[in-house]
Amino acid sequence: MPDTRPADAVDAILAQWHTERPDLDVSPMGPIGRLKRCAALVDRRLEAAFAPFGLSFWEFDMLATLRRSGAPYCLAPTTLFSTLMVTSGTMTHRMNRLEASGWITRLPNPADARSLLVQLTPVGLALIDRAVEAHVANEHALLAPLRAADLAALDRKLAQLLAVLESPEGQ
Repeated sequence: MPDTRPADAVDAILAQWHTERPDLDVSPMGPIGRLKRCAALVDRRLEAAFAPFGLSFWEFDMLATLRRSGAPYCLAPTTLFSTLMVTSGTMTHRMNRLEASGWITRLPNPADARSLLVQLTPVGLALIDRAVEAHVANEHALLAPLRAADLAALDRKLAQLLAVLESPEGQ
């Protein structure tokens, strides 16, 4: 069955490589290039949806992580930075910014007097609740052009790729 989809920018890149280096099998550049382009384009659309709330992607991500942890919306900084895959130095800088905005507060940890916990403030909770509703609506809109069966197949295939990349053999 011939491929009837319209050509994209990745096809142009692949054609250039085929011309310049016909000895190389550049076929992996197709899916990886498309994943990277999709990720960049999705990130732009997500950032645009967060902007009306005065949030960047990372701010949304941190507040959402605290929100989905459940009441009292409080986590140890180490749990936060391991969940968000950032360094402890980056986490400290980000917590300072969120605290200055009044969206989080740091509390003494009753289980460890040497550490603090990070908790959503009432203002932060109200903000993330509004922002996540807009975020979910935006994601629905982004994926609406895909048929349900195609979307489910894409999700399965991406889950397979993620499992490979997250496995010890994939690293």
